[in-house]
Amino acid sequence: MQDIPPLAEGSIAACRLCRRDLEKTSGRSITATLACSLGTFLLMIPGNILPLVQINLLGFREKNVIGDGIAGLWNHQWFVLAGLTAVLVVGIPFLRFALLSVTLGAIRLGRRPHWLGPAFRWAVWLDPWGMTDVFLLASAVGYYRLIHLSQAHVSIAMGGFCFMAAGFLTMLSRAALDRRTVWRILAPEHQLPANAPAISCNTCDLVLPASSEGRPCPRCRARLSARKTDALPRTVALLVTAFILFFPANILPMEISYQLGTPKPYTIFTGVRELFESGLWPLGCLIFCTSILIPFGKIVAVGWCALSVLKGSRRHLVAKTHVFRVVAELGRWSKTDPFTIVFFVPLMNFGALASANAGWGATAFMLMTFVTMGASNTFDPRLMWDAAESSRQ
Repeated sequence: MQDIPPLAEGSIAACRLCRRDLEKTSGRSITATLACSLGTFLLMIPGNILPLVQINLLGFREKNVIGDGIAGLWNHQWFVLAGLTAVLVVGIPFLRFALLSVTLGAIRLGRRPHWLGPAFRWAVWLDPWGMTDVFLLASAVGYYRLIHLSQAHVSIAMGGFCFMAAGFLTMLSRAALDRRTVWRILAPEHQLPANAPAISCNTCDLVLPASSEGRPCPRCRARLSARKTDALPRTVALLVTAFILFFPANILPMEISYQLGTPKPYTIFTGVRELFESGLWPLGCLIFCTSILIPFGKIVAVGWCALSVLKGSRRHLVAKTHVFRVVAELGRWSKTDPFTIVFFVPLMNFGALASANAGWGATAFMLMTFVTMGASNTFDPRLMWDAAESSRQ
């Protein structure tokens, strides 16, 4: 257990074991985060209801709205792909930034209602699941593909500019948020007697007597537990599921394009190969990393950490912890490819001339990335250190 006092401006507190940064004060500001959060929430309204881009192909004109892409996939019975996109791109970002704006606004106004701690807890929990910035990258990939279509004129619409601004503000709000300062404002830290048995809240890091385990945290109201409940069996089950889904996700078509009525399926591998053959190697590298390298690397990395717990390994604990943190953060960007389909499908709606639809690979891929994110969220890296300590005794 490490007690971190309030830090001076520009200071960093690091874990003495894994050397992970526990708290940074440089570039952090509650006011700046509030401005970014509120700006993101307001910009997402036109970003979700106005067209993102418009395309003119041989006299035919089409435009895309996020809701149109989701509705189009739903109408074609791609329920999983449409449902998860609606939740991750529309529902959760609106909810997360509403909670964050209300929490920080109340702090700035000097108000501390009893529900503020749980509201901020949910804003923290929902942070990795809000995919505004990931969908922005997917839209950039789709736009890059469109501008290289022959005889096509593509322009960014007002909704596209609003969504770009919302995506950038999302990343700024994440960088500027000082979570520990917010938690200290909501409720001060508890001072325990030296060497007294203690437990730390997994959400707000409040240190409490060990006898508090199983009770709600007095600051964020999350259930207190020394380690995440059933972390290892849940993680292993999710990893096995993700490994099984990895193969249909990469073998089955992600997208099926129709040109003059002729279907042309695209798997991830064929799509990457064609991008390289067309000279679009930056886009090919991006798709290869987000769709193949990151998902498979995450399964291997989290599996390595889980195996370390099962074997009680004492080797490379710092490296394993760092690798886990990296893949846990990068994993959300692997949804770029299925989100590109949501962006691309409503634009390619020119009847017999040209059209596009999702394939079963997209559903498998979306489920795989969803499950791998679940695996990294259920795993508790502290178990590796516990297992290593037990093997020494």
